[in-house]
Amino acid sequence: MALPPGISVRPYDTRDRDAVRALCCQTGFLGKPVDPVFEDHELFADYLTSYYTDAEPESSFVLEQDGIVKGYLLGSRKPTRQQFHSFFQNLRLFAIGMWRYPRYNKATREFIQWILRNSWREVPAAPRRTAHFHFNVLPEAQSFAGTHVMMNAYFDYLRNHGEKEVFGQMVTFESRRGTRVLERFGFQVLEKREITKWRDKHPEPVYLTTVIKSLTVTD
Repeated sequence: MALPPGISVRPYDTRDRDAVRALCCQTGFLGKPVDPVFEDHELFADYLTSYYTDAEPESSFVLEQDGIVKGYLLGSRKPTRQQFHSFFQNLRLFAIGMWRYPRYNKATREFIQWILRNSWREVPAAPRRTAHFHFNVLPEAQSFAGTHVMMNAYFDYLRNHGEKEVFGQMVTFESRRGTRVLERFGFQVLEKREITKWRDKHPEPVYLTTVIKSLTVTD
């Protein structure tokens, strides 16, 4: 599939770490900057990206526009290692967040309260022994072709290492990554659950959706 002019996809490199972390925060609130709901960029980026950039960087890819990183796909084909890492990292991040909590603004404190009360109830089921990924692309670089090429680069990487399936957990709503869009990439929806935090911040229901794809048939 031909890429739009100026768009390229390549494996993640350690020099991309700062750009990936910044992009994570630029897209963390339904594709927009996370600042209105969570002010601590360091903590937010650590939670969502640090395993992939620091512990398994070989499984990730970036999308560039005119030589600037405008998107990423962070993946893992070592689920047991990732889950082990996340358990201890989450304990560390919880301790840091509680230490900083009194200095956070109201929106950030409310976000943390929702995490503690409800977030664990709103995570859909997912296979525990399967390769996985998540991705984000800035609006100015979004295109079906660019995302397709980035995903296929990751899927080929997984196939070369003998993986048979891959899943992702994505924030979805019908005007952004709706079910029909995911099906165009060859995914099947396993389960989705509404993220109640966004009910008063977005005009349509927002879900965390688990999707899965067989890697035994190429696109």
